[in-house]
Amino acid sequence: MNSEERYNRGWKKLKEIDGYAGEKVIESLKHIAPDLGRYTIEYPFGDVYCREGLDIKYREIATIAALTALGNAQPQLKVHIHAALNVGCSPKEIIEVIIQMSVYAGFPAALNGASAAKAVFDERGILNS
Repeated sequence: MNSEERYNRGWKKLKEIDGYAGEKVIESLKHIAPDLGRYTIEYPFGDVYCREGLDIKYREIATIAALTALGNAQPQLKVHIHAALNVGCSPKEIIEVIIQMSVYAGFPAALNGASAAKAVFDERGILNS
């Protein structure tokens, strides 16, 4: 597969998962690091997200877990919480993933993750119960 095919496949997958939020991330890179935007479309979305073996919902759960554990990627975590909701994760599932990370990444990381989830849920008018 050539670079243009990877890009097109990745752009389609990014829009499917992240919608406007993903487009906004790529647009923000346009004038500062356009190659980074292209790499983001081609590799994560054109290659990894299109692989067989895990469906999109599981991939977003894994991504939320990783970004929560990192503890320093709030903007990206919010984008992927939106994405998880877009692909069928429930707010409860998202919160459970974040709570699970308290065991492995610590309470500060989990608290930051919960704060990111609350911001996304508030933005979308979701009451977590």
